[in-house]
Amino acid sequence: MQLNDLEKLEKYKMLYDGYRTNILPRFIGGLLVRLGNIMYGHEPSYLKFRSIEITARVPYCSWSSAVYTLLTFFYFDERKAIKLSSIARYAGIAHDNETMHLIVISHLARAEKRAGRIRHALLPIFFSIFYFCAIYILFLVRPRWSFELNYLFEQDAFNQYSRFLDLHDEDLKNKLIESKFLEWYGRNPKNQYDFFRSVRNDEIIHRNQSIQNIDTEADGRRVRFLKFITACVVAAAFGIGAYIFLW
Repeated sequence: MQLNDLEKLEKYKMLYDGYRTNILPRFIGGLLVRLGNIMYGHEPSYLKFRSIEITARVPYCSWSSAVYTLLTFFYFDERKAIKLSSIARYAGIAHDNETMHLIVISHLARAEKRAGRIRHALLPIFFSIFYFCAIYILFLVRPRWSFELNYLFEQDAFNQYSRFLDLHDEDLKNKLIESKFLEWYGRNPKNQYDFFRSVRNDEIIHRNQSIQNIDTEADGRRVRFLKFITACVVAAAFGIGAYIFLW
């Protein structure tokens, strides 16, 4: 609720506005955003938001699954187990939050425009499967990349909701919102403007938290390990190639 104040929102947003991601998450994130704009248009809409929220839940499920996998192997390391369990706890909270977004926005979208079964239901599922695998694999290989990919996705979601509020502020303030799920979740917005503003705030929190979850020390160790593995692979390939050539 504090982020409803635009000055506080801007100050909170600026914490990670200048963050530069690595090339791999930047490539995958850019691909997802471009495909989304091709399929659903550059301008925000209820149905575009529904498609976004189907995919937005995925990283948190994927992190939980990856943490479960890693804890199977590292349960004996309490320090590592605490860090992994903290990520799983956050992922559960964020997943519930994104689920609320999806259910309520789907409810609102039905009153605005009819959804296409392929474009607005089937394709987001394919996006989600790809996104789940990408987040999961990146988390196992190098968690920083996984968090950075979510950072980019949440940044785009924040921009879309901000644009939507700017374009339709008066119209949204005159639209009531009724949702049993929203009541169950514990939010009671006065109108659709209040609701979408709260969703916008959620997305910037998720964006910033993604970067805050990065363990810089552990990431440094992971980089050194990956470099060692790469050097071994290159050396082995060179040795095999030299042997074949000489033979």
